Amino acid sequence: MSRTAPLASTAPAPAEPLSAAIARHAIATPFDRLPDSATSAAIAVALDTLAVAWAGTTAPGAVETRDHALDQGGKPEAEIWGHGARLPAASAAFVNGVAAAALDYDTVNIAAVVHSDIVVLPAVLAVAQREHASGRAFLAALTLGNDIAGRLARTTTAHSGWFYTSIHGIFAAAAASARLLGLGERQTVDALGIALSSVGGTQQPMAERSLTKRLQSAFAAEAGVRAALLAQRGIGGPAGSIDGRFGLYALYEAGDPAPFRDGLGERFENGGFTFKKFPTCACGHAPTQAALDLAADHAIDPDEITAIRIALTPYSHRLVGAPFAPDPNPQVTAQFSVQYQVASALLRRRLGLAELEETAVRDPRIAALVARSSVEIRDEPGVDRLLPAEVTVVTARRGAFTRKVALLPGSPEAPLSDAERRAKFADATGRGLRPLDPAARDRLHRRLTGIARLGDVADLFTGLQDSQFQDPQGDRA
Repeated sequence: MSRTAPLASTAPAPAEPLSAAIARHAIATPFDRLPDSATSAAIAVALDTLAVAWAGTTAPGAVETRDHALDQGGKPEAEIWGHGARLPAASAAFVNGVAAAALDYDTVNIAAVVHSDIVVLPAVLAVAQREHASGRAFLAALTLGNDIAGRLARTTTAHSGWFYTSIHGIFAAAAASARLLGLGERQTVDALGIALSSVGGTQQPMAERSLTKRLQSAFAAEAGVRAALLAQRGIGGPAGSIDGRFGLYALYEAGDPAPFRDGLGERFENGGFTFKKFPTCACGHAPTQAALDLAADHAIDPDEITAIRIALTPYSHRLVGAPFAPDPNPQVTAQFSVQYQVASALLRRRLGLAELEETAVRDPRIAALVARSSVEIRDEPGVDRLLPAEVTVVTARRGAFTRKVALLPGSPEAPLSDAERRAKFADATGRGLRPLDPAARDRLHRRLTGIARLGDVADLFTGLQDSQFQDPQGDRA
């Protein structure tokens, strides 16, 4: 009896899950295939992130979360930055992640709207120390992790209220951690699938100016490390973590994977970071710069100001346009209040870490200027998420002065100078729980700059304050 041959299927082959492409990129890209421009940018961002975390070790929220983690204890695998104690890798990633985010002074990939390094650096440095990885291995994971976070964040553009740093950063942290753990492609896909169950983080803490804002990216760093460690143990996870029926795109925010795949392995996201000039939400940087320019160019006396008008984009207004209300978290309020930021720029001619102190935020002179301020939404052709911003200052005797800023300070289009970035590093590492003296700051800067020569990342902070300091093997200029 003859049988009829089955007809060949004309249906298109199912698309490969995006998690597979993420996994291969994370674990199979050789260090030598990473452009010098990408690894150099990763180092520059890490210098900035570690410095602001060093200053953030005494910020509200960072102290309490560190004390909690130390109370829990555990295997001493990775160091708490600026403290010296060691915790399990996932716990260290959490504690260090809170410090990195606390002062809102960290770098940001504006095009992707993601602060990837406050998730990726705490995660990969903790795992690298746990594994006694080389500086070269650490640098590869850091570079790829930031690239993955930026690419993933570009695939979603609705900005519906999710905190992109967390919901995308967790996958980058898991993938980069998997590389350091030596996982294969299947296990790395599992790690991404495990991470899906811990995705979270919204803009609600920013809207309410809650200390929880400082924890969201740290939750992602911790969960990313844990996901990779569980996958290493053989725990399986769904392959459709990003684009599956109930994955990130379906249940959190719709996305198009094409931007992730575009130029993958050839073009890296690491070069597009904005190095923050001010320790506040980036949405307030353009109006702060406008106020500084007005104060300098027109020698405006704060006592003669009768009104301040601030015009913001809809997106910026959502995050920093709410009324100024210092209670219950004055520092977070300062970071997310454009009225405070502009008032500080006009009154003090600066907005730095000192202006985040509670006494500075509660200064009656600030309150008087804020009382004369108004914030409006400016939605016009050509408006981006953060730009432009406009500030008008009305004076009693000389009339009104207006400044519009269309470039974000510290962005690739208006970069900070090398001297400004080095000064920021020195200022930030000279603060916090254990301020570094000038010699120790230089040692840390040199060690991070030459991280690819470091034999064991567990030695990164060894002997920084020691007057008899000697660089670990491999870290010599």
